[in-house]
Amino acid sequence: MNWKVIKTKAQYKKAVTRTIELFNASSGSPEGDELDLLLVLVKDYEDKHIFLPELDPIDVIKLKMEERGLKAKDLEPIIGTKGHVSSILSGRRELTLKMAQKLKDFFQLPSDVFMHHTA
Repeated sequence: MNWKVIKTKAQYKKAVTRTIELFNASSGSPEGDELDLLLVLVKDYEDKHIFLPELDPIDVIKLKMEERGLKAKDLEPIIGTKGHVSSILSGRRELTLKMAQKLKDFFQLPSDVFMHHTA
């Protein structure tokens, strides 16, 4: 198929469907080359038309705590005193870069979660 720049949602859906079909294509084969092109076209469309909401790092931390059955006291070794943890989780105090780095590692989160939210 002759692929062109994706401009509509229908073209996007068709390209994604074909991408899935070709996902295991061998590199260097005609199907592999088509897959490479489709990945570029799909990414270009997504970058221009699909916007993800910015995540609040505190909400992400609370969700991760809930998933793991953690209490605020479990974050004391990472954040600091009981008061610090409480202040961070309530939003009264900003995360520092050092805290964000420790939380990122502890919860195995991408650093993007903490971008623009550290003091």
